[in-house]
Amino acid sequence: MAYKLSKKEIVTEIVRSGKDPVYFINNYCRISHPMKGLITFNTYPYQDDLLRDFNDFRFNIILKARQLGISTISAAYCVWFMLFHKEKNILVIATKFSTAGNLVKKVKSIMKNLPDWMKVATVTVDNRTSFELSNGSTIKAASTSGDAGRSEALSLLVIDEAAHIDGLDELWTGLYPTLSTGGRCIALSTPNGVGNWFHKTYIGAIEEDNEFKTSDLPWDVHPERDRAWFEKETKNMSRRQIAQELECNFNTSGDTVIHPDDIAWVNERIKEPQYRTGWDRNFWIWEKHIEGEQYLLVGDVARGDGTDSSVFHILKLSTMEIVAEYQGKPTLDMFAKILYDAGIEYGKCLLVVENNGIGISVLEKLINLGYPNLYYSMKSTHEFVEANQGEVNNRAIPGFTTSTKTRPLIVAKLEEYIRNKVLNCYSTRLFHEIKTFIWKSGKPQAMRSYNDDLVMSLAIACWVRDTAIEVNQKQVEYQKAMLSSMYCNTKKLNTSIKGMNEYKEKTTYKEQLEEKKKKIEPHMWIFKG
Repeated sequence: MAYKLSKKEIVTEIVRSGKDPVYFINNYCRISHPMKGLITFNTYPYQDDLLRDFNDFRFNIILKARQLGISTISAAYCVWFMLFHKEKNILVIATKFSTAGNLVKKVKSIMKNLPDWMKVATVTVDNRTSFELSNGSTIKAASTSGDAGRSEALSLLVIDEAAHIDGLDELWTGLYPTLSTGGRCIALSTPNGVGNWFHKTYIGAIEEDNEFKTSDLPWDVHPERDRAWFEKETKNMSRRQIAQELECNFNTSGDTVIHPDDIAWVNERIKEPQYRTGWDRNFWIWEKHIEGEQYLLVGDVARGDGTDSSVFHILKLSTMEIVAEYQGKPTLDMFAKILYDAGIEYGKCLLVVENNGIGISVLEKLINLGYPNLYYSMKSTHEFVEANQGEVNNRAIPGFTTSTKTRPLIVAKLEEYIRNKVLNCYSTRLFHEIKTFIWKSGKPQAMRSYNDDLVMSLAIACWVRDTAIEVNQKQVEYQKAMLSSMYCNTKKLNTSIKGMNEYKEKTTYKEQLEEKKKKIEPHMWIFKG
């Protein structure tokens, strides 16, 4: 459209642009192209749909692939929102302050390159990461730390790369009240695993549990991208990168300890338990005790602050199946009794309890109850000790100690078991913990606001299976082999040494004669006649 218009035409264009952001952006907004320089922003259909959603819905959450121009379309919407609405207050937050600042710079650049007659409001205050218009509308970038935006009423909150912002749950709790007077929110991001604010909010929106309108924009929503483009683009990308950058797949994105493909494998095996029993119906049983099978029971005691649960798994060692699982919040006395009863039910199986913190109290109660097959380990080396030896060895302690030394070892063993498809897990509760078990600052741990009790209990089980039960079984086999190679003489020997086997007391002369007579009597017929 030519810019030399009559006053009437100018008024008509301004009015039309003020009513329709799609029209305004496609006709008057110009953006910087890395190769072509300053060009008119000709939007794609999916971008037009987003603009309408921004206008029609207060809360929008966009799950997107990379390089779809969503940040740019959000910046253009901010221009329209500020220009045609008085005294609007926009806040932009992102993973980094610089990222939020870049979006504000895009807003400023689009605003600067509008036709002069379209600038119904002009920039009055211009700072590096913020500016204000003559109509009172403002925009600024802010850090996600501290009290960003909490003290002011917001007209529009833009959250860029929301899935990658640590602590966004708490930040949202503080920011949401600032939108209570009719403020809007645009949250956009590539996926970054499950369990974070972006994932929970997006899933909640799909299930209609919150106010957000969802938009799902994978790589192929772009009309100029085909399969050939995808194959070329992903040639040197990992499965995790493809899921995160292009496919908009929550489950296979993120820095999870267990590989996304292995998480998917676990998910395929989930099935309902045969029984949900116990005082709280949290004892799930997939298979009852089978005579002749060996089992392993591993428990983890809650910290006692109410944020986590006491849990245990029962594994059938021949198949490494989880045949039973518990997750609940009983008292220490109750949990000890639950462990005792479960262990007895499954053949008095080896019972391992993590002895960190108040776990030692549960172990003491199990000892008092007289559980016959408790796991003991050495204090310094964490080596397995037979129960009968552990009870008399002052260097041995009941239970398993999770420490900075043992934690990475048991987690590595769990990952190995799942990766090699050795472990058979059926529990939805366990699956959700596996999905939210991530690397954070180089350490394997649960995502913020999530727990890893079931994961760690299972990790201990895998470790004990390899380092205690398997090693012990080898020793048994060695002993059997040694015994079978030994010659055993079964001939009975008489001895006159008191206390020895086959001891025979000395007899009198008369008794000796009687004994000889008994031996001769069968042959006396010879002397008859």
